[in-house]
Amino acid sequence: MTMQQAIEEAVRVLRNGGLILYPTDTVWGIGCDAANAEAVERIYTLKRSQNKKSMLVLCQSADMVVRYVHRAPGVAFEVMEMASSPLTLILPGATGLAPNLIPEEGTLGVRVPDHAFCQGMLARLGRPIVSTSANLTGEPAPAKLPEVAREILDGVDLVVSPRYEGKPTGRASAIILFNEDASFRIIRE
Repeated sequence: MTMQQAIEEAVRVLRNGGLILYPTDTVWGIGCDAANAEAVERIYTLKRSQNKKSMLVLCQSADMVVRYVHRAPGVAFEVMEMASSPLTLILPGATGLAPNLIPEEGTLGVRVPDHAFCQGMLARLGRPIVSTSANLTGEPAPAKLPEVAREILDGVDLVVSPRYEGKPTGRASAIILFNEDASFRIIRE
C-alpha cells in the first residue's frame, strides 16, 4: 500500500465517524474528524477521560487554524511560524468544531504537524483532525506502536502502518496558551 492509499483509507474512516490510531511528529495519536461530536465522544470513552482540555486538533496550516479560532492574536501565528520543534497553541474563540471538544472557556489547542502522513490526511479531509496521545488517561504517551495498550488498539477502527511514522520526537509537544490580548503562558516546555 502506498502512502497515498493509506491516507485515502484513513480519511474514509474519519469521514465515516471512525477512530484512527496514527503516527504524528511527536507520539502516536488517536484521531477523529474534529467536527464529529459522536466520534469525539468515542475517544473520551476509549481513553476513560472527559477532559476537554486534553485533546488538541491538527491543522494543515495557519490558514486552516484561523477558520476555527476567530479571536487568536496575530503574534500567535508568528510564534507558530518560528517554532523549530512541535508546538501546540491554545487559542481563544474556538468555532465550527464538535462542541464536546471545546472547553467552557472556548479555547482550542491547535498544532500544525511537520509530518508527511498527517499533512496528507489533513489536505484530503479538509478540516482539523483530533489528536490525543494514544494512551489511557494517566498512562504514559506511546512513542512507538508496540507501546500502545491493547484496549486502545481494539477500540479504534483503523491502525495506520508504522512505516509512515517518519522521524517523530517521541515526546509530547510544547504548549503555549495565548489570550486575545496577546498575553501568553507556557504550559509545557
